[in-house]
Amino acid sequence: MSTVLETEEHKALRAAVAALGKRYGRAYSADLARKGEHPRELWDEAGKLGYLGVNLPEEYGGGGGGMAELSIVLEELGAAGSPLLMMVVSPAICGTVIARFGTEAQKRKWLPGLSDGTLSMSFGITEPDAGSNSHRITTTARRDGDDWLLTGRKVFISGVDISDATLVVGRTEDARSGNLKPCLFIVPRDTPGFGRTAIDMELYAAEKQFELVLDDVRLPADALVGGGASGAGEAGSEGGDAGLLQLFAGLNPERIMGAAFAIGMGRYAVGRAVEYAKTRTVWKGAPIGSHQAIAHPLAQAHIELELARLMMQKAARLYDEGDDIGAGEAANMAKYAAGEACVKAVDQAVHTLGGNGLTREYGLASLVTAARVARIAPVSREMILNYVSHQSLGLPKSY
Repeated sequence: MSTVLETEEHKALRAAVAALGKRYGRAYSADLARKGEHPRELWDEAGKLGYLGVNLPEEYGGGGGGMAELSIVLEELGAAGSPLLMMVVSPAICGTVIARFGTEAQKRKWLPGLSDGTLSMSFGITEPDAGSNSHRITTTARRDGDDWLLTGRKVFISGVDISDATLVVGRTEDARSGNLKPCLFIVPRDTPGFGRTAIDMELYAAEKQFELVLDDVRLPADALVGGGASGAGEAGSEGGDAGLLQLFAGLNPERIMGAAFAIGMGRYAVGRAVEYAKTRTVWKGAPIGSHQAIAHPLAQAHIELELARLMMQKAARLYDEGDDIGAGEAANMAKYAAGEACVKAVDQAVHTLGGNGLTREYGLASLVTAARVARIAPVSREMILNYVSHQSLGLPKSY
């Protein structure tokens, strides 16, 4: 499914990752999901081959590419039935934020490991009473000598148990105005006061979701992303502005990778349905795929996935070129289009297989719940519609 928008290097990357994904396949991922285990072998091999850090700077062990390349990796693994959800948060969000805004010491400490997969990082932004409203975040940090004390709660945070640290979004008091402004802290997994509780999910995935409780978590000054470079560690006006930039620098890659995840899943579902429709015969020996009632919905699903990918590619290109505003609009649209296309593709795939679509043998039924996530996370379809109606169309703000 390569396009004219991709370079020869992109096409080669796509083919190589597809081959890796097919070696593992859906059975591998499904078995680990049932056991609640992380796809460590695939993660490690993808890291050694340079795929996990393809977007990170070469001087810190990365591939020197961008979101265009990283989204290809996740899409192709998903299309093979073996997506790596932690790619959305570890190299895409956390790696990007540290590469763009971290101190030299933070870059040297974290980026090589995030690039080769030997280290991973979760992202903690969502709160019980804030939801999608980042302005209502109540996790706060206050100074205690040279240290920070971080207090608050987070929910639906992926993979905290397998991550070496979590990039936590909090707020500090502006030294000049007294207002609370965003800031990001790197919190190692075993830091005292940093508690986690697994959320009992019916979602069929290896990566667990957690509620986090930060009870006066003591962090050194250099845990603040940017450290002294943003307000000399005092969380002044410059530091607060920097924290807002850091936050949004991570959200655009999150949406692009969310789209890649959904497109890959949708492609896998359509691929399985097409394979079945070519060989399944019921009436007069003709395969069911020869009937328009089967063929046309699958064709529509394919078209919608392709259109979503085009918007994702646009978003990735804009982001990699440094157009954060343009990328923000395109990334939201890509996430919306991919989520809708994924849900429809999975539904049609299950419908094509009939009863077989609900069996474990064909591995599609579990995707019904997973596909719904593409409409909900990392940002809901309604919040995207709010963004587009207000930012793109200039309509009055409704929220």
